[in-house]
Amino acid sequence: MDSLQGQLLIATPRLSDPNFFHTVILLVQHGAEGALGVVLNRPLTAPVRQVWEQVSDAPCLVEGVVHQGGPCEGPLMVVHGDADSSDLRVGDGLHFSTDKDAIERLVSAGEAPTRFFIGYAGWGAGQLEAELAADSWLVLPAEPDHVFEEAEDLWQDLHRAATRASRPSWIPPEIMPGDPSLN
Repeated sequence: MDSLQGQLLIATPRLSDPNFFHTVILLVQHGAEGALGVVLNRPLTAPVRQVWEQVSDAPCLVEGVVHQGGPCEGPLMVVHGDADSSDLRVGDGLHFSTDKDAIERLVSAGEAPTRFFIGYAGWGAGQLEAELAADSWLVLPAEPDHVFEEAEDLWQDLHRAATRASRPSWIPPEIMPGDPSLN
């Protein structure tokens, strides 16, 4: 399977794990060894500034809240739009950092679009592929708007778009009326 890095996973109703009910995940890494992603639509109540105060004395000019990135514990992580502060390029306009100095540059400047995460979603080798084969996830290309804009209905909107994209756009000839104008 080709790498799905930079793609969105949209949970289907078939996915029974409550950690992922109605989630949208940005896949940060995906390869033969497994995958790592962050849940985009699980905002917490903790402001970024409050969390940053526990990490550093540097000023924080970033507004917003931290998101629960998934059930696996990990360091403070940031998906952002600043290529100069990037540990990893995820996709067009999407970068990922866990390095404290890089994150400090991001919070001190407050200019690049950012989304902060505590925790992540992880899959071992072949695990995500098995979930995809079981129709637990729909896949769509990630766009910066999906990642950085707060959307209350992100799962619903993307689930609808992915479902529409997976349907054939043609009508089978055997069910087409003789005169389509009579529909």
